[in-house]
Amino acid sequence: MTNSPVEQLVQVIDQLRSPGGCPWDAEQTHATLARYLLEETYEALEAMDQGDLGSLREELGDLLLQVVFHSRIAQETDSTFSLDAVAQGVVDKLVRRHPHVFTDLVVTSTEELEANWAKVKQEEKQRESVTDGVPLAMPSLQLATQLIYRARKSGVDAGSSEVKESLRNVVGEVTPETLAALLVATVELAREVDIEPESVLRAEMTRYRARVRKSEGL
Repeated sequence: MTNSPVEQLVQVIDQLRSPGGCPWDAEQTHATLARYLLEETYEALEAMDQGDLGSLREELGDLLLQVVFHSRIAQETDSTFSLDAVAQGVVDKLVRRHPHVFTDLVVTSTEELEANWAKVKQEEKQRESVTDGVPLAMPSLQLATQLIYRARKSGVDAGSSEVKESLRNVVGEVTPETLAALLVATVELAREVDIEPESVLRAEMTRYRARVRKSEGL
């Protein structure tokens, strides 16, 4: 029986990493490959934005390559680590987090669905804070989005409500276009006074995360 393309990919990576394979591939580590994982992710996102399915297929393949490569490297120090083990972990997680699909649990609203999802994740991760699991290394705008969403029920404001309402009065109806214009104007203002917006937003979100954790008694 012919191996599936995924199995063939695993075999190719095995050969590249093995004696007699490729010297460059053999010397790679998780650390040296990290930037490629990030680059391939951004390239896949760009293909999605462009609606280019041909490019998306190629970029998803490059992402899959990174997953297989990292799995192979990990397997060299832990024999139980494999692509199958990675996939099985995802299968188990999806089934566990969707009891309304795979068991007789009934949910009647989006709010109930989200609450159940959060409960299952809490049981899995044994997390202490709603902010746990949000990587601080994410781009700061994405970091802000995730932290504010996670902490929305904490009672801790991320920013000034007066500033937000003032902006609402200025921009009027909040639409993707007005929001984009506001973000662009913010960046332009920052550059005029030589402030790096990425850095200041990250610093503010780090402080916000600390306030949320303090409110949780951590």
